[in-house]
Amino acid sequence: MAIVCISRGSATGGRMLAQGLADELGYTQVSREDIVHKAAENGIPEQELLHALMDPPSLLEKVGNRRARYLAVVKLALCEKVLEDNVIYHGNAGHLLLPPSVRALRIRLVAPLELRTHMLDLPDPAAIQEAAAEIERIDKQRREWTQLLYGVDPLDPMLYDIVLNMHLLGVEGATELAATAARRPEFRLDTEARQVLRDHLLACQVEVALATSKETAGVGVKVEANQGVVSLAGRVASPSQIGAVMHVVEAIDGVTRVDRDELGSPNPLV
Repeated sequence: MAIVCISRGSATGGRMLAQGLADELGYTQVSREDIVHKAAENGIPEQELLHALMDPPSLLEKVGNRRARYLAVVKLALCEKVLEDNVIYHGNAGHLLLPPSVRALRIRLVAPLELRTHMLDLPDPAAIQEAAAEIERIDKQRREWTQLLYGVDPLDPMLYDIVLNMHLLGVEGATELAATAARRPEFRLDTEARQVLRDHLLACQVEVALATSKETAGVGVKVEANQGVVSLAGRVASPSQIGAVMHVVEAIDGVTRVDRDELGSPNPLV
């Protein structure tokens, strides 16, 4: 029993690998669209969330505080899904939406551009050339998107447990290797790993509550949770805003105590 996150460029066979793994392991596939649909339960239209996940970073930067809100609800939706266990997520930055403390098999799928255009089964050389340019554009956009939001390069192999090249492996070979890795004890969701997931879920719930409250939207507070104890860190605009943050967090079901020692304002007395 494990969580698998597949990161890939456009037209690398990510959906086929996810389907092959689901068939081999008996797991459930979860796509970006599934996560967006669930995230929309927090009151944000699905189309708006999809744009936030797909638009160029320059457009994402313009939405200001909404960026934190978008990410918060997507992170919460993904965490709720993976808590169901035996999940394969293929979509935007799943390996980053879940923090390193969450035990998951993080896979990067790569393929030569020629193979990627071949997968599209296009009718003529002109269409192939156009598709190649579009693939490179999307790759660049996704890389910039990840660098903007997370400060990391998605091409860095250290972000992943395994990198699979589809050039020789194909879907069958990639599925076999990925399934073998998923069965490793290092990725098994034992009692300790499940507690880490529950802690992450609570932290996500706090982030969503802060991002969606009019009084605390855009405060930029860092949130961590450990068995019901929520720790807050960061700087807010005023002492009154600290009070608003505390009011929102303390009202969340599952929060037993709030540690605000690292939460401050420009007022040195607070």
